[in-house]
Amino acid sequence: MTGPADADADHPFVSAVRPLVDAMGGELIAPDRARDDDVVLSWEGREVVAVRLPDISASLDHILADLQRRHGVPLSALDRKTKQGIVRALEQRGAFTVRHGVETVASALGVSRFTVYNYLNREKGTEPERSGP
Repeated sequence: MTGPADADADHPFVSAVRPLVDAMGGELIAPDRARDDDVVLSWEGREVVAVRLPDISASLDHILADLQRRHGVPLSALDRKTKQGIVRALEQRGAFTVRHGVETVASALGVSRFTVYNYLNREKGTEPERSGP
């Protein structure tokens, strides 16, 4: 949470939800500073903290940065099999429903959009159509 006036920053519930909020790229804020689209969380009938959810496209960037931290190298340096696994995991999380999601992921993996589509199609058991002989 931000600001020194956030008295519940050390509340056990806030400590418990912090890793989840961090993982999704959200922000913990004091309940009295919550906006209409924030999620206010209560503990034992008292509002303790509010969660400001990230913009969906920012969330994808956050997920990619987290993947890079977990692998310890730039995603573009990973082998093909690992990149395919990342694409599968991102698809399950809805990354490709975000506008420019394929382009964002392709750039992070150091591959073309066609390669990302190829990974997605391979997972579904189909091959992309090719033109020419």
